[in-house]
Amino acid sequence: MISVEGLKVEFGVKPLFHDVSFVINDRDRIALVGKNGAGKSTMLKILCGLQKPTAGVVAIPNETTLGYLPQVMKLQDDTTVKEETRKAFSHNTEMKAKLDKMQQEMAERTDYESDDYAQLVEKFTQEHEHYMMMGGENYEAEIERTLTGLGFTRDDFERPTKEFSGGWRMRIELAKILLQKPDVLLLDEPTNHLDIESIQWLEQFLAQSAKAVVLVSHDRAFINNVTNRTLEITCGRVEDYKVKYDQYLVLRKERREQQLRAYENQQKEIADIKDFIERFRYKPTKAVQVQSRIKQLEKIVPIEVDEVDNKQMHLKFPPCLRSGDYPVICDEVRKDYGEHTVFDHVTLTIKRGEKVAFVGKNGEGKSTLVKCIMGEIPFAGTLKIGHNVQIGYFAQNQAQLLDENLTIYDTIDRVATGDMRLKINDLLGAFMFGGETSEKYVKVLSGGERSRLAMIKLLLEPVNLLILDEPTNHLDMQSKDVLKEAIKAFDGTAIIVSHDREFLDGLVDKVYEFGGGKVREHLGGIYDYLRAHNAENINAALAASEERRGKSEEFNGSSAGRLSSGGSPSGNSKSAANATANGSVPASGKQSYAEHKEQQKKIRKAEKAVQECEKRIASLEKRKKEIDEMLMKPENATNMELVTEYTSLMKKLDEENDNWMTLSEALEELSL
Repeated sequence: MISVEGLKVEFGVKPLFHDVSFVINDRDRIALVGKNGAGKSTMLKILCGLQKPTAGVVAIPNETTLGYLPQVMKLQDDTTVKEETRKAFSHNTEMKAKLDKMQQEMAERTDYESDDYAQLVEKFTQEHEHYMMMGGENYEAEIERTLTGLGFTRDDFERPTKEFSGGWRMRIELAKILLQKPDVLLLDEPTNHLDIESIQWLEQFLAQSAKAVVLVSHDRAFINNVTNRTLEITCGRVEDYKVKYDQYLVLRKERREQQLRAYENQQKEIADIKDFIERFRYKPTKAVQVQSRIKQLEKIVPIEVDEVDNKQMHLKFPPCLRSGDYPVICDEVRKDYGEHTVFDHVTLTIKRGEKVAFVGKNGEGKSTLVKCIMGEIPFAGTLKIGHNVQIGYFAQNQAQLLDENLTIYDTIDRVATGDMRLKINDLLGAFMFGGETSEKYVKVLSGGERSRLAMIKLLLEPVNLLILDEPTNHLDMQSKDVLKEAIKAFDGTAIIVSHDREFLDGLVDKVYEFGGGKVREHLGGIYDYLRAHNAENINAALAASEERRGKSEEFNGSSAGRLSSGGSPSGNSKSAANATANGSVPASGKQSYAEHKEQQKKIRKAEKAVQECEKRIASLEKRKKEIDEMLMKPENATNMELVTEYTSLMKKLDEENDNWMTLSEALEELSL
């Protein structure tokens, strides 16, 4: 589909890429990996044509469409959420306006027997058929389905985009790109602004609906659930691994060991040749052998070893005073913004030494409660900070608050005090900013490098309560692992706001879920919480199915005699149950007999709901086929009764397909 050959990119003396060649095929799910600054974002810009390479060719067929989501983009503020998203279907809108004009012309004209009228009817039929093949007016249902999947509510659809934060605006742009259904999706950190539920929805979408995908992400769980191929940028080259990320790590280790052995053997050979040359350089009897060795040495192609950052980031929080037993106590805390209540009746106690996670959809109040704890905003109720508590706060926008006109060294020099001023270079070196790198200006740093720099500022004061709001955004996987281990070893208390499942796993022992204006406590780790949350969703899905079944029966009753039951949509209930569950969580241990019996009962109920849904879909699809055949006939081209029925039927079919997907996911969760 896309062919890259002989790619070379130069920004300075040392090329960023050189002699890079690879092919992106249809249905490829590619993870583009490499350390911060390796050129991942640059590669995506070159693929989508926003940046020209120094040399080489990027061949893209004319009919191939691309969808590119950058980390940062310019956004407009003149429409509502739904209107902005509808721009993805601008072609459909233009075709609809054209069809309406033709239909009006046919209604006004009376020369039914003329050739011109026959040509108009034929043209309308062809255009209408094309319009229906492109989805017709069903794009409205697709818009709603996609926006809902990305975390928007129906109340948000008609709100102006300017009322939303940058993270939510990025979701709108992501929705537009997904709805365009491009042949190749190029996504640069798509999960940075998504909550856990939205990430899981995106995983499913990319696995089931997308064609080719090339993504840059530091969310290990997301990459493993989506991709089937890994391209590593290292030493200015691209190494291609036809496996998922976890398998790539194993193969990469093996490959590096082989490289090291080959490199060591070559260095030994070179040393032996050089030693021979030096020993016999001035002996006339050995002149021929010496010249032969010199030529042999010139022909040797040096073996390059993959770059491995030996400048490992060593993160250790400085010693601090012991805080009281309860660093944070909330009692009936409430926060309102005008008439909107963010949360109410928040009562929680965080003990000394606990590591807790704040999770939930964006906009549900996680960062707001953090700001209340920090004393940055007013609130109702009682919130007490314990005795001797010293807070270290890392905000979401911490990296953006850095002065871009300062160097890395100056940034830290301005905040360091006391003996720490003498250790600035050591501290920068520990965070991979050693040597000449410390003289770089902040404005040229990548997102990950800025986040690391902001983290250094947090370390300059001893604290016993860490509050980290999305600390892993823009951090590479190595840095996230180091940060995770440092928080584990931290003696104090930690509150972590994050949507990164892999980062939270094994780190936190309690989860606070924000949603619906409430804060609920869940004991256990992040996957314990997800299991409980998925169980609730399953029960809700089954309840919704019962309601939809009742509505469906009403619909079928109005079309009696024309509908019949049959097969299934793109698969049966069995295949749905066996489908890969992206974002699924590990199953719990052994069940008791009673639990097993109850589980089987739920499974049977879910299977029945899926089967009934499949029957309704088959009936609707059969009627759709009948109407399609009728509309193909010229005499029915202006039959508005058929058109109205077709529109209503397609809307119902979309609803049932959504319902089928929800029920199948529920069944899948139960079957794990």
